[in-house]
Amino acid sequence: MATGFFNVPTPINEPVKGYAPGSPERIELIKTLKELKQLERDIPMYIGGQQVRTGNTQRISPPHDHQHTLGHFHEGDASHVHQAIEAALAARTQWAELPWEHRASIFLKAADLLAGPYRARMNAATMLGQSKNAFQAEIDAACELIDFFRFNAYFMQEIYRQQPESMPGMWNRLEQRPLEGFVFALTPFNFTSIAGNLPTSVAMMGNTVVWKPAYTQIYSAQVLMELFQEAGVPDGVINLIYVDGPVAGDIIFSHPDFAGIHFTGSTGVFQNIWKTIGQNIHQYRSYPRIVGETGGKDFILAHHSAHPRQVATAITRGAFEFQGQKCSAASRAYIPSNIWDEVKGYLQADLKSIKMGDVEDFSNFVNAVISEVSFDKLARYIDAAKADEGVEIIAGGGHDKSKGYFIEPTIIVTKDPKYVTMCDELFGPVITLYVYDSQEFEKILDVVDGTSPYALTGAIFSQDRYAIDLASKKLVHAAGNFYINDKPTGAVVGQQPFGGARASGTNDKAGSMLNLLRWVSPRAIKETFVPPVDYRYPFMGVETGENLNATGQGGF
Repeated sequence: MATGFFNVPTPINEPVKGYAPGSPERIELIKTLKELKQLERDIPMYIGGQQVRTGNTQRISPPHDHQHTLGHFHEGDASHVHQAIEAALAARTQWAELPWEHRASIFLKAADLLAGPYRARMNAATMLGQSKNAFQAEIDAACELIDFFRFNAYFMQEIYRQQPESMPGMWNRLEQRPLEGFVFALTPFNFTSIAGNLPTSVAMMGNTVVWKPAYTQIYSAQVLMELFQEAGVPDGVINLIYVDGPVAGDIIFSHPDFAGIHFTGSTGVFQNIWKTIGQNIHQYRSYPRIVGETGGKDFILAHHSAHPRQVATAITRGAFEFQGQKCSAASRAYIPSNIWDEVKGYLQADLKSIKMGDVEDFSNFVNAVISEVSFDKLARYIDAAKADEGVEIIAGGGHDKSKGYFIEPTIIVTKDPKYVTMCDELFGPVITLYVYDSQEFEKILDVVDGTSPYALTGAIFSQDRYAIDLASKKLVHAAGNFYINDKPTGAVVGQQPFGGARASGTNDKAGSMLNLLRWVSPRAIKETFVPPVDYRYPFMGVETGENLNATGQGGF
């Protein structure tokens, strides 16, 4: 029985380790990378706490070395989707009734495990499975996920703490109930922290989850599941399945106990999910919560007062870190004519110095894109740009998949602000620049706002505060995360809650209290201490001599 009001430790963002030559964290990470590469892992599904192996195995290889085998995962089928739902529903009541401080403790323990003994393994698995360099893995798989665990526990406490006012003679209370049913978490390849946060933020609020990761992230998803188990997540609370998307969707989205989806992925998939839920709405016990962060065509806009070196660095980092595969990666930029020559020179110098290759060589800034499908798509856009009139590739443009899926960081310059690569989401190390007349800043604001259906991230570079203010107002709906004199990537939990609107998602802001509120259903409770015993109200009294109704019939 709870005997007090409990305070979650005040969260502080996890410090990012530097991995400098000779540092303890670098030595440990290199050792772990070598150990993992020497193993071929046999990766099961986890349903109701049981490891499930089907014998239908699929190979996992590093994107930067596709001839090497990291392991094999056991692919499931429709029967395993049904099993996962049944396991989630069976665990639901006991988990929902567990006092919230115990749920918080589990994920606070997960944070400390990840900050300590799991850190090198989680980072190494992310590096090998998703081709992230050491720094990108550290800020994602370690720091951001640790922050999600700690900050979400704190936000949960704050949600429960918010209570209504009570007048004399009564006590009003607000109870935050878990949703009635199970939640489906559908997670992407590009961030291990997102793969960890989508199921755990839901579970932290007392819900049980069926979790399907992207096949290209299963290698690190296995480590996440081991972390959850060691932290004490009970059997059946989070069920990890590897099943083809349409197979899983047909079953989940027609189940009467489907209570919500927590999604990060493509806009097309999300829109089809929403449509399916709408078509099946009459089948559900309650209206499902639909929370999704999807695509982006993120921009950098420079004003004529911007510093060229700052703009160039923002483009290099914003467009090419993790091969441009961040949801927030810059993929279009608008440069005023007066600073273009300087910006161009800095960019070309940057790209000449960038090394690309295996994640185990820490001098490489760029590694491989996630898959052959992604490689082929990017190569088609680049090759088309080489042939198109009015388009120039000023850096990069090469691609080679003989050993790994390597796309050179590529900068396209177009004379058409609506050129295809200014509009289409590419999700790779390709950015397209448009040079505009430096005296037409207001006009280019309309172009930026109207070019893309997405509205995830964007950045303005300027030394002119009036220009910054104008851009902030004109682009108010163009980006859910808006950056002033900074690249449009790198949102930090608790500092810049992340999410976009328009075609970029429901803008429910992962890394804030707003997201957790989607996974509860409030119940208002009013208790009256001394209930009335007479139905009559004071206004019904009659003063002596007062003639309210001459007929004496009560007005009827």
